[in-house]
Amino acid sequence: MSAAAPAVLPLSIRQLDHVSVIITDIARSRHFYRELLGLREIAKPRTFDFIALWFDLGNMHIHLLLKDQADSTSARHFALRVADAQAARAALQARGVKTSETTVIPGADRFFVHDPDGNRIEIIQWLTPYDPTQSGSARLDGE
Repeated sequence: MSAAAPAVLPLSIRQLDHVSVIITDIARSRHFYRELLGLREIAKPRTFDFIALWFDLGNMHIHLLLKDQADSTSARHFALRVADAQAARAALQARGVKTSETTVIPGADRFFVHDPDGNRIEIIQWLTPYDPTQSGSARLDGE
């Protein structure tokens, strides 16, 4: 049984805009995201009266929100696409960032790292575009 086509909504969602993660130490997180991952920090909106770090990824952002406690550890994550996963893996390992391998996705090279607060980050390179007709499961979960 194939999945029914979703109803067309007027939202016209085009892409992910940003992800927000909880951090507990500004200096430590700024070092990880800016110095180790090499992301470009930008100013947060002037109307924000709370501590947050924003990082620009071209047409998307990562927002780091300061809280007293880190989020609980889970499988939640966001993924950063890179041009060369092998080079990214080697560069992060050389700088002391622990990497972990995960389930293979056909046509992709990927691994995970954790930021200083335990937020899980996937680093992925698509070697070939994902084709669900070739690499997808025989059916959708839950059906």
